[in-house]
Amino acid sequence: MKSSRNKFSLIKRVQHTYILIIALMIVPTIYSVVVSNIHSRQYNDIITNVSLANLINSIAKKEIPDELWNIVSGRKSFNEGMQYEMLEEIKDGLSRIEQTTSDKRSRQKLEVASRARLTLYRNVSRLGVNIASGGSVASSEVALDEIRSISALFSDIMQEFIVMEIESAYKTNISISNSSIVLGLIQAGIILFAVILSLRGGLALSDSVRRPISEMEILSTKIAHGDFDSRVNIPGVLELDNLADNLNSMAQKIDALIKQNVEEQKNLRKAEMKALQAQITPHFLYNTFDTIIWLAEEEQTEDVIKVTHAFSEFLRISLSRGHEWITVGQELDHVRNYLTIQKIRYADILNYEIEADPALNDFKMLKLSLQPLVENAIYHGIKNKRGRGHLKVSAHFSDASKKFMTFTVQDDGAGFSQERLEQVRHELSLNSCETEKLSSVYGLYNVNQRLVLYYNDGAEPLSDGIQIESMGGFGAKISFTVPCIVQEADRRI
Repeated sequence: MKSSRNKFSLIKRVQHTYILIIALMIVPTIYSVVVSNIHSRQYNDIITNVSLANLINSIAKKEIPDELWNIVSGRKSFNEGMQYEMLEEIKDGLSRIEQTTSDKRSRQKLEVASRARLTLYRNVSRLGVNIASGGSVASSEVALDEIRSISALFSDIMQEFIVMEIESAYKTNISISNSSIVLGLIQAGIILFAVILSLRGGLALSDSVRRPISEMEILSTKIAHGDFDSRVNIPGVLELDNLADNLNSMAQKIDALIKQNVEEQKNLRKAEMKALQAQITPHFLYNTFDTIIWLAEEEQTEDVIKVTHAFSEFLRISLSRGHEWITVGQELDHVRNYLTIQKIRYADILNYEIEADPALNDFKMLKLSLQPLVENAIYHGIKNKRGRGHLKVSAHFSDASKKFMTFTVQDDGAGFSQERLEQVRHELSLNSCETEKLSSVYGLYNVNQRLVLYYNDGAEPLSDGIQIESMGGFGAKISFTVPCIVQEADRRI
């Protein structure tokens, strides 16, 4: 029983030490957060106040006298002038500054500025009365000079206020420096105290505790290297028995957990691919709607019907009620509808043809694998070429046994330079965590990732993704090969 009590006492001592260290570590964090929030709020208030003060100072000193001069000189009537709106803006600005000003001297200066604003308001009103009653231009100019004097006085008051706010900012900066020194001293003291406590706690551990911990460390290393058959002996130490038992249990379950995690990661990446795919298409929708609008405006009814029908079919196949697998015939129809729309939009630069073996039509394939390649060929190939471009989409069996089929999108557009081609190939090899490094191959990357994820789910890889062949200025050829699937269960993420 004595031994048990000693073990219990040792663990409690370690726990108390850790709790004390954690509590002490929280102190500088809380101090830093509170002080930072206070200083940040003070700085924000000062900067806001200075900005508002500069704004209303400019209005009072320049904009109001200029507006009234235009009135006195006859360029506009008093009722057409913006003087009262400017005065109201000054009033609102002073009110907002007053709400965030805590310094007593600054608030007194704001009160003086408010009285000056009222005096300015009264003099502006007197000028209006003088003009309305048919007073002479000379009397109006005298009134305007008084207004200018009051505006100058108001400007001087606001300049003094700005100086006071800058002084407050300087004091805040000194306070921040002092707080940093205090925080540094607190942290140094805590670190020193934590080191002393850690040393004492380490010396307090007995060999009977260190030995089983060392054995469990060896076991964890073996598990980390994939040896899930290793076990550790139960040490007979009350506080460590559960840990040793849990490690043995973990070694039994970790293999199943790893496999489960791999499957979940695959599903997550598939979901990410769907999200990326959804981000690629909106610009095409907007362009199609714009095309329908200008065709309707040009009263090209047949083209409107043609584009609308193609667009409707395009969306129907794109959605496919959430299915990921469609027939080759449907995929080719999807591309054909897309090209029908693009042909009308780019009639002067685009010719295309679709060449496909009819025997492929009923095989299943991953939806939306071809259209992004066609879109890439148009936007990065044909549109960057002078004159009319030609695009060819083909589908055929890739081997005599007819177990695989190859899809190709070829254009005679601008093509890829050797340097750009290497860059694109590199980007296609990036994993899902590095998509921020993509430059402009989102569509190709999306198709490549989906092909690899969906066709390589089993033990044997069935697709190498997309292949690119190109020479700068001589077009590009993009292709991929997938197995001929007769029946494929509809898989949804």
